[in-house]
Amino acid sequence: MQDEGAREGQILRFLKFRGPQSTDSVARHLEITLPGARKHLQALVRVDLVGFSDETGKVGRPKRTWHLTPLAEKRFPDTHSVLTLEMIGAVRAIFGESGLDRVIANRESETERRYRAALSGLAGTADKVAKLAELRSEEGYMADWQALTDGTFLLVENHCPICAAARACQGFCRSELAVFRTALGPDVAVQRAEHILAGARRCAYVIAPLAPHR
Repeated sequence: MQDEGAREGQILRFLKFRGPQSTDSVARHLEITLPGARKHLQALVRVDLVGFSDETGKVGRPKRTWHLTPLAEKRFPDTHSVLTLEMIGAVRAIFGESGLDRVIANRESETERRYRAALSGLAGTADKVAKLAELRSEEGYMADWQALTDGTFLLVENHCPICAAARACQGFCRSELAVFRTALGPDVAVQRAEHILAGARRCAYVIAPLAPHR
């Protein structure tokens, strides 16, 4: 049997990946009873890692959903944001915006090379998207993916370890979208559907296979 700390860690990760959830959803995910789920959620509320909101409907009891607090968000990976911001400021001050653009371009080139090498032996789009999600998770993005019913794929990043840098210079976000398009190849179209910097809880990309030319 898992200890309480492990259960509560699962809840935090579930809310991070899936966003606000009902008590019933948490219980189903952990395969425990509703009272058990409530017990763990209330324990997380007491230490300010989880909050809740109640939505009143026309009939019945208010619907309660649970969400992560800012304190909980700090428990997830961060890539030395203070140092990163200092470095971005220094590059801007010394080399100007054009110098910062060159730094981002260099990072883009190196990332693209690494991703293309990792995906080079894979033929199907699904396999490539799965591998890309794996690579992004290794870098702290808590990535996930799924095949949608319309034949497209959804790549989701539930955390942004370079969020501070991306806020200071949105060239990082443009660069990453360009890297995905290059790494996945010319047979697919990649569009960003959700963006943390635009207020979404995650970044999400729709990957659509292109019809072959006749």
